Amino acid sequence: MITALAVLLPLLAGAPARAEEPEWRMATALGGEPRYPAGFTHFDYVNPDAPKGGEARFGVEGTFDSTNVFLGTKGTPAAAVAPTYETLFTPSLDEVNISAAYPQLAEAVRYPSDFAWAEFRLNSAARWQDGEPVTVDDVVWSFDTLKEIYPLFSSYYSHVVKAEPAGERVIRFTFDAPGNRELPSILGQLYVLPKHWWQGTDASGKPRNIRETTLEPPLGSGPYKVTAVDPGRRVSLVRDPNYWGAKLPVSIGTNNFDRLTYDYYLDPTVMMEAFKADKYDFRAERSAKMWATGYDFPAKTEGKVVTMTFPRNASGVMQALIPNLRLPKYQDARIRRALNLAFDYETLKRTVFFDLYDRIDSYFFGTELAAKGLPGPDELALLEPLKDKLPPAVFTTPYANPQGGTSEAVRDNLRQAVALFAEAGWTIQNGKMRNAKGEPFRIEYLTYSQLDERYIAPYAKSLARIGIDLDYRLVDDAQYQNRVRSFDFDMTVDVWGETLSPGNEQREFWGSKAADRPGSRNTAGIKDAAVDALIDKVIYAGDRAALVTATHALDRALLAGNYLIPLFYSKDSFYAYWNRFGHPATLPKYSVGFPDIWWYDATGAAAAGLSR
Repeated sequence: MITALAVLLPLLAGAPARAEEPEWRMATALGGEPRYPAGFTHFDYVNPDAPKGGEARFGVEGTFDSTNVFLGTKGTPAAAVAPTYETLFTPSLDEVNISAAYPQLAEAVRYPSDFAWAEFRLNSAARWQDGEPVTVDDVVWSFDTLKEIYPLFSSYYSHVVKAEPAGERVIRFTFDAPGNRELPSILGQLYVLPKHWWQGTDASGKPRNIRETTLEPPLGSGPYKVTAVDPGRRVSLVRDPNYWGAKLPVSIGTNNFDRLTYDYYLDPTVMMEAFKADKYDFRAERSAKMWATGYDFPAKTEGKVVTMTFPRNASGVMQALIPNLRLPKYQDARIRRALNLAFDYETLKRTVFFDLYDRIDSYFFGTELAAKGLPGPDELALLEPLKDKLPPAVFTTPYANPQGGTSEAVRDNLRQAVALFAEAGWTIQNGKMRNAKGEPFRIEYLTYSQLDERYIAPYAKSLARIGIDLDYRLVDDAQYQNRVRSFDFDMTVDVWGETLSPGNEQREFWGSKAADRPGSRNTAGIKDAAVDALIDKVIYAGDRAALVTATHALDRALLAGNYLIPLFYSKDSFYAYWNRFGHPATLPKYSVGFPDIWWYDATGAAAAGLSR
């Protein structure tokens, strides 16, 4: 799941439920008791007395042409509008129990022991930023609409068949079958949108349409309002002084800045220079070379810029080159493995990545969910019924990426690649890899980021040694989004963040039904009956141990299919910021928390010569 609710703590207030009904509960967590009891005043990791004021400025690579962020197949959304919206429940950032969440728009949740349905009770104080109350009708409309127009939700909530009123402030969600333990939890992540606003008219009298792009500042219920939109360049937000939820326990010590500003940059080099010139405040560094060599500038030496490394504890990841499996030339697993053999990661690690990244060898890299060694008895109980649908290597050979790094290893890998191409009907003729018809094997690599060239250029040289031309196709962000959404690409790169509680979203990532649905996250186009069956085992796992076992089995099936060419990732995040902020002495385990729990430190900024 994306975040999870599973074990529930009863509300201390209110009359007890009838014996035959589930209790209303709050503070939920997977795998044990939640950290915070009913009646808690604030999260432990916040400063409840944090000062309010100041501004946080962000740099964003790319562009945008819509403030409607819920269209999966149209436009390039401005992610900067996220602080406008709220969900029924909201997560904490420091739980030992994974993916804990606490009431936000809803004040309580309940569901029966067979997980056949779930009900959420809205907080009577919840208000939109125009003062109108958040209603049951808003929630039902949001669910129905987002499930229709937003591909991720269409898959994520595919087993939720109905949302309907069940009382003045109660919404009931009915499921298609019992036993899907995750559904009550992930419904807490539902974004709630204002039906009355979306069905109204804009300032010019034009009817709004949630199925179309727009640049109108959106209306939400959250702590920040969008006040200005400069298309493709900037989004500005201000803290709402009338925010209804300011005194909720989940809000105390958060949302401390008066203003949030997001500036967009098309060029990553220009974006870095803007940071060095103090044009924005906080930077998450994605380039190993930049992290190793790019922060030796006066402001850093003088202490005006601070750098920090923060461990990635909250999630795993798969980042990979994506051959489009919808194209005939990539449908042979031997071809895909051969393309992996041509990727010399070890040399890149030494010469390009400054030994900061590790090669990804799991779809759940960096977590306990990553498969290791050969499958044990519990995994075999899931895998053996699918034996006729799985590659034999699942049972005999642990997955491993090819090892390069030396001229001898690289030559050996390329020889193996040529042999695999030959088995699949491709041979080198007149210096080019060709099939029996004489057609050359060419690759167009599609991207919107210049940063990709640091590893694609060496990869292209390696492929050229076995007669394959790789063309580097750099397009603008909007064109890239449109082409990938419609699966109009040959090869590209993608990244999937994996929480510690995988579930229904796995169908959207790797499931057959998502493979041909425009805008889905199954970018590669994986269609595998064994993978589909193992995704179901993950979703319907009865406890944490069963979930881990099922995820290990799913990982093995995906890896053995050689669907992707795994890239690299760091188990740490790298940040830099201008030294005008304060933050709690101990940051939460699962997030650096900027800007949510940081604040503008006027005294510190003055001492550093950074007042503004």
